[in-house]
Amino acid sequence: MRPDSTDPKAWLARAKSNLALAAAGPIAPEVYLEDLCFEAQQAAEKALKALLIAHNVPFPRTHAIELLLSLVQTHILEPPPGVLEATRLTPYGTLGRYPGEDDPVTEDEYQEALELAQRVVAWVETQMAC
Repeated sequence: MRPDSTDPKAWLARAKSNLALAAAGPIAPEVYLEDLCFEAQQAAEKALKALLIAHNVPFPRTHAIELLLSLVQTHILEPPPGVLEATRLTPYGTLGRYPGEDDPVTEDEYQEALELAQRVVAWVETQMAC
């Protein structure tokens, strides 16, 4: 049975799956940090979409974290500054997924992406627990 795309808990579960993949790190030499940053971006994106769905706020198909955060700010509440910093994840939603599109991701950039995604997912979890 397919998960219900209108169920915010299903979106949050997928966000947590993406976050777990990002947090697993480069488990093999063939794993690119760019791919792990993509998973971090996806975790934040899906978590924010879960919150929007929980509050019946429509959103477009987008990878733009800043747009999703803007919708949260406008229709739900003001996210904390640490969550607002997650706008830096947006480029990982598209760039770096294919050869030659961007510079390689550094270990520091990967760690920052992971931390940002963790903040967003944790914050959304607390908001959805209310």
